[in-house]
Parts: sequence; structure tokens; C-alpha cells
Amino acid sequence: MKFSIKRIILLVLLLIVGYFAISVARNWDIIQRVFLGGVKVYETEAPAVPTDIKRPAVLVFSKTNAFRHEDAIPAANKLFEQMAKENGWGIYRTENGAAFNSEILSRFDAVIFNNVSGDVFTPAQRTAFKRYIEQGGGYVGIHAAGDNSHAKWDWYMKEIIGATFTQHTMDPQFQRATVNVEDKGHPVTKNLPSSWQHVEEWYSFDRSPRKGGANVLITVDEKSYRPVGMFGKDLKMGDHPMVWNRCIGKGRVVYSAFGHQADAFSNPQQVTLLGNAVRWALRLDGTECGALAANEKTK
Repeated sequence: MKFSIKRIILLVLLLIVGYFAISVARNWDIIQRVFLGGVKVYETEAPAVPTDIKRPAVLVFSKTNAFRHEDAIPAANKLFEQMAKENGWGIYRTENGAAFNSEILSRFDAVIFNNVSGDVFTPAQRTAFKRYIEQGGGYVGIHAAGDNSHAKWDWYMKEIIGATFTQHTMDPQFQRATVNVEDKGHPVTKNLPSSWQHVEEWYSFDRSPRKGGANVLITVDEKSYRPVGMFGKDLKMGDHPMVWNRCIGKGRVVYSAFGHQADAFSNPQQVTLLGNAVRWALRLDGTECGALAANEKTK
């Protein structure tokens, strides 16, 4: 009888180990991306980007070496394609980091980081992007483009984002909250209501980016949702920005922490916000950062 019980126990343990091993194998990619510092994929051969892209032009980049927003990325790409078609902009989409060289970037007036996550560039590609921004290129970052998976790139975190992501809501993860327009006179907030309700995975940061000189455009009212993270962590910031902009050299930068779910890219307020943000980054609105408008560069 004892031998039989031992065999049963051993069999159960083997089944548990086997189930665990199968689960790890099936989910190895996400385990690497989320828990093991991300995957290490760095392209060195640039894509064949058309040389005759209409100006102004946007480069939509959605590479992910960390967590991948499987639903949100294609929804956002579809929105930007539609936006470009309606406005007569040129557009090119890629997940190839080697597109970030001076020759290719010179064909675009703004870059959109569509939920980009992780350490996605080689040192040379980082340098090309930094130079592009400082010399007058535009940038629109969405959601994961501002999380802590970019922590190894000090310039990007300090200058582009200007705050360090700490956690997002987990109790529950997605909540409806009230967002408020803080800078009603800025082109990025044009035609938006003064406040509205939005469902999101709410990001919190170690500080308000306004402390580093960013212009805060939209905040979230912490009293309208439960700002609690993993293991009950208090995520209240007091001053809690969600969208902000700044100039870096001659470049225009705007970041929005909205955009975890696909629905965000069909929400009327978010569509308006992103359309305004891209226009501002393209220099079609506003007079900030002291360089020619995109439509003037082609003359």
C-alpha cells in the first residue's frame, strides 16, 4: 500500500511538473518579454522604404521587444492609415529598427511610436533618432512608448518622456475615470471637451513630467477611479498627467499614456486627440520649437 501511495504521489508530481513545463513552453515569449527583461531583436538591414512618399509624411513604428499590445497596435495602425488618407499625408509602417538611419528618417516629418516597448534600437539607431528629433523631427508616443521597458535608454526616458513609469492599475486593471483638459489653448487639445470619461489601464509615474519642463495637456482625476496597483501599491500622484508635450532642440514631442486597448483608437475623443497630436508633430499647427512647417520643407 505504501508503495502504491508513493507511486501516486510521484505521478501527481510528474503531472504537475509536466503541466508547468508545457505552460512555460507555450508562454515563453511573453515570459521573456515581461519577466526576463525582454527579447533581444535588433535589425541591421533597413527595409525598402519608398523614396517618393508624399510630404508631410509619418513613420509609424510599432516594434516590441517587451510586452506586446496585440489588439491595440493593429487598431492604432488602422487609425493612422485612415488619418493619412483623409489628410493627404504620406505614411509608412514598420517594425524594423534599422529604418532609423539619417537617410530614411529624412523622408519623414514625424515618427509615431505605436505602443513601442523594450530596448528596440542599436546604438547607431538611437543616435540617428536623437539627431532627427533635435534637428526638427516630430514625435508622437502612445502608451507603452512611455513605460519602464525603455529604462536602459537614459536620453529617451529623461528627454522624450520626462518621467519614469511605476505601475498601472490592477484593482481592477481597467477602470472608467474622468480626464480633464489642462491646456485648452494648445493645438493638441483643439475641439476636445473640457472633460470626458475614458476606460483605461491607468499609468502612474514617479513624478509629474511638468517638473522637468513638459507642458501638461491632459490630466486624470484620481478621485474618479481607484489608483491601486499590484499588491495594493498606492498609485496616487496628486498631479497626474496623461498627455504632455515639449520641445527638444527644434523637435516637437508629444506623449499620450492612453492606448492599452483597441477601443481607444475608435473613441471619438482619442481619435481627435491623436489627429491633433500628429498635426502638431508635423508642424501643421502651432508655432513651437522654431523650425519650418512640414509643408514648407518641400518647397
